[in-house]
Amino acid sequence: MVVKMHLEPQVEPHFHPDSYGYRPGRSALDAVATARERCWRSDWVIDLDIKGFFDNLDHELVMKTVRHHAKAPWVLLYIERWLKAPVQKQDGSREERTKGSPQGSVVSPLLANLFMHYYPGKKDAQDTSPNGQREAPDPTPILLAGVICIRSLDAPDLSGHPV
Repeated sequence: MVVKMHLEPQVEPHFHPDSYGYRPGRSALDAVATARERCWRSDWVIDLDIKGFFDNLDHELVMKTVRHHAKAPWVLLYIERWLKAPVQKQDGSREERTKGSPQGSVVSPLLANLFMHYYPGKKDAQDTSPNGQREAPDPTPILLAGVICIRSLDAPDLSGHPV
């Protein structure tokens, strides 16, 4: 909890205003309200989700984003340990973790949001500019989870319709 309390205020201002998952002061109901309001102006709704997202986070890319924001060595140490902690199975054997974030960890949702902010759908994201200078990971958000509303050209405008 201490790591989350330390890191969250540093990264929260960078997240997209339409990002609602696991964010302080935002809820699923806020996301639904925004989607409902926007979808009155659209004819089609596309609902997207990422299957196994938490189980497949790339450790190297997560740590790259954390290093960009967190300068305290103890924060980096604990997050890396959480990511790489082995999974103990029911039979007592341990399985090394090479990807993913621990289920139920208080910091996992924050790490997932940080990852989605910088690497939405990119497997080979670069962190250097054309002139070779090191810079922040690519901050261009792409919607991978959520609701997309599409309006056809001949549909009536229902934006004033009561929700």
